[in-house]
Amino acid sequence: MIERQEIWEILDEYDYNDIKIAAIASHSALDTFDGAKEEGFKTIAICQRGREKTYAKYFATRKVGSNFIGMVDEAWIFEKFNEILKEEQQKKLRSENVIFIPNRSFTSYCSLDSIENDFMVPMFGSRNMLRSEERGEKHDYYWLLEKEGLPFPEKINEPEEINELVIVKLHHAVKKLERGFFTASSYKEYKEKSEKLIKQGVITEEDLKNARMERYIIGPVFNLDFFYSPILKQIELLGIDWRFETSLDGHVRLPADQQLSLPEKQKIPEYTVCGHNMATLRESLLEKAFKLAEKFAQATEKHYGYKIIGPFCLQTCVDKDLNFYIYDVAPRIGGGTNVHMFVGHPYGNSLWRARMSTGRRIALEIRMALEEGKIKEVVS
Repeated sequence: MIERQEIWEILDEYDYNDIKIAAIASHSALDTFDGAKEEGFKTIAICQRGREKTYAKYFATRKVGSNFIGMVDEAWIFEKFNEILKEEQQKKLRSENVIFIPNRSFTSYCSLDSIENDFMVPMFGSRNMLRSEERGEKHDYYWLLEKEGLPFPEKINEPEEINELVIVKLHHAVKKLERGFFTASSYKEYKEKSEKLIKQGVITEEDLKNARMERYIIGPVFNLDFFYSPILKQIELLGIDWRFETSLDGHVRLPADQQLSLPEKQKIPEYTVCGHNMATLRESLLEKAFKLAEKFAQATEKHYGYKIIGPFCLQTCVDKDLNFYIYDVAPRIGGGTNVHMFVGHPYGNSLWRARMSTGRRIALEIRMALEEGKIKEVVS
């Protein structure tokens, strides 16, 4: 793991009057770039050829009349995202005084080993926590949740133990970055569904052996978009989002008799995230949500040496008794924050008395750190 001291030494060579914000051009990059522009930073989108037009054309900054529109100042286009890990590209990022914002696409398309050990570019957030998002790692987020007594759905160790509704979590066989999740309420149903999905090429036997099974929490889903500020030493709830998933959301919009009459290949829904929407919590639940975030931040300090830096997302379900269960953790900017671009998050806006999206809150923290001479506190 690259030591923070090494990154701080790189920062000593930066021109703090010309800091630029860069990110992999996918996932939540538009929110990142929009927020950076709000705080006066120049932006660089790291694009992959064939997927670059969103950033290089449609949201590129340009002058229209007397106004500037767009949010992407520069689009660096590579054949593959992971080319940004090459030494010459890292050198170029450093020469541009870049602070890099990690998102899920960064850790999905670029080797975690390289990010941890070779990517010598100042990164906003906690480099040492990015691996915790990988289910199955020795110290994944489930390990942290269990270690510190944070609530999460009960793990089912063997399919034969299934006696109520469970969700089986594993990768899609073809769409490697997507889910091959399915649900089952008995061992018989587990066998039937898994065999069908293997036959259809949706999942593999090997992935099924390593899948995580957990009790299905029947209730609404809330992705809690939090932010820990090393500058202000405070936890902030910026906003809440929830997901649109295909083909699950298409299934639930069908009448029950139509669902039952679907052909075999359409019967089992897939859980591929394709969009997000915003939500709020009833106010009596807010303190419970903050308690989760405070406890999580304290846990990161205890086990990782310092509290998580900046944005993190606790993906939760709420059961019939209004109890939260954390079923996923994003130790970086969440995937649903684009829904709050420019308009901001309901809670972040109210706290800051301004439009405060996650992207802008990141840029604001960097701005405050620069002004107070504390930029080293927010990078790793």
